[in-house]
Amino acid sequence: MYGWLMAAGGLGFIFLMTTCGAATVFFFRKAGNAALQKIFLGFAAGVMIAASVWSLLIPAIEQAEAAGHIGWIPAALGFIGGVAFLLLLDKLTPHLHPAENVQEGPPTSAKRTTLLISAVTLHNIPEGMAVGLAFALAAQQGGDEGLYASAIALALGIGIQNFPEGAAVALPLRQEGLSAGKAFWMGCASGAVEPVFGCVTVLLASLIAPAMPWLLAFAAGAMMYVVIEELIPEAHLGEHSDVGTLGALAGFLVMMILDVALG
Repeated sequence: MYGWLMAAGGLGFIFLMTTCGAATVFFFRKAGNAALQKIFLGFAAGVMIAASVWSLLIPAIEQAEAAGHIGWIPAALGFIGGVAFLLLLDKLTPHLHPAENVQEGPPTSAKRTTLLISAVTLHNIPEGMAVGLAFALAAQQGGDEGLYASAIALALGIGIQNFPEGAAVALPLRQEGLSAGKAFWMGCASGAVEPVFGCVTVLLASLIAPAMPWLLAFAAGAMMYVVIEELIPEAHLGEHSDVGTLGALAGFLVMMILDVALG
């Protein structure tokens, strides 16, 4: 029960940060300047790269080896599975990359606002999975305090980058002509997928404990797909892309410090 409560707290926090970011629509009508958006995109990429390594892949290898298996096999295969899962969703779900204004996925008559939300929702899925699995891992290890601290660090890192992410959904919707209230609720809805998928993965991990290394690596692969497919390219569009690079390095550094210091 304690593990479930901790997971619920972590997932609730990252959703709350998305909600707070979406609430900026009540104070600003326009999105931030292009350079600031690149910094936020880069920061999110850096956080997710560091989280994939320290919070997911390394624990996946350690868990597999502790069970007497070859550590890299479930890590590699789970990683590939996560990439394939996000690639499939990317191909099957109509969505819009706002920075490039390019629609991807099957042809659709859906509104631009719907496509904007779909794009963010897609890359929120692995974030929820990652946080849920980190807390599930700590619970499986008898409530290991170090693992709980690492899970909290992951939730903090994901939560920090969710704030600008929530704003990045709500503010463009406001610019599209939606009311502030509707843009806010749609921004919140884009982050709701995180606790949903987080709870699903916690449930799977509790029912199939030996699958934990595979699930951890799966979440890492899904996050890395989002980083390489979407965040890094959009952080380097146009001129002055060095701010996106610096944002990514800052995000990596912050997530690494959180994980090592708290873990």
